[in-house]
Amino acid sequence: MLTRVISTAVSTVLSPAALHSHVVATEASSQPMSGMWTVKVLGLGVVALSLGVELLVRLLRRLRPLNKTLNEVLFFPSEVACVEHIFTSLPRSCLCPLRHGAETSLSRLLRRILSASSSLDLCVFAFSNINLSRAVLALHAKGVTVRVLTDKDYVAIAGSQIGVLRKAGICARCDTNSVYMHHKFALVDGRLLVTGSLNWTRTAVQSNTENVLVTEEPDLVRPFVQEFNRLWESNDPARCFRPKRPKV
Repeated sequence: MLTRVISTAVSTVLSPAALHSHVVATEASSQPMSGMWTVKVLGLGVVALSLGVELLVRLLRRLRPLNKTLNEVLFFPSEVACVEHIFTSLPRSCLCPLRHGAETSLSRLLRRILSASSSLDLCVFAFSNINLSRAVLALHAKGVTVRVLTDKDYVAIAGSQIGVLRKAGICARCDTNSVYMHHKFALVDGRLLVTGSLNWTRTAVQSNTENVLVTEEPDLVRPFVQEFNRLWESNDPARCFRPKRPKV
């Protein structure tokens, strides 16, 4: 009797139907656990992804981007060197005794001015530097719109380049609403500001202790654009440049 019971139990356990039922039951019980592991893995993946993005952003902030806003400071007096290579592409086109190809504060300033492609707004107290005048004339010859604002008293001093610019067809106005129009700044294409203590004279460039800030920071450029337009609109050129009356 006992032997028959044991034999029946063993055959039941080892039968294909019993084995299939056991496997199905095991799979059913493991499904909730598998779902929990999937959720955990996905959660860890999201956390890892967010950390990776944050580290990438920090890395990119430390690296210099290709379109970084230009900020540059130039100090004067500038080393006396030949700047002819800035105005011509011909190698060794100048035979003067000055050092050639040198990168100086003046050469950097000239390059910033000559980078204008559409407009140059110039607001300077005194303007007698020949090389800076050449740069402005070169832009005008290329079709760049040039506007010049200057001081009413210094417009006619010996060596002033304002008359030269006007003869070339450049529109120039002088401020008649203040004692001195003492600004020294230029706006290149309305996006690049060149400003500082430097008057555009030979003495200031070669002999004085001066500074120039070059920046594309919009918050700094915008107020200077507004100031130039304000002065330009408020000063009628007829009040400054009057034709000389013929002597009787």
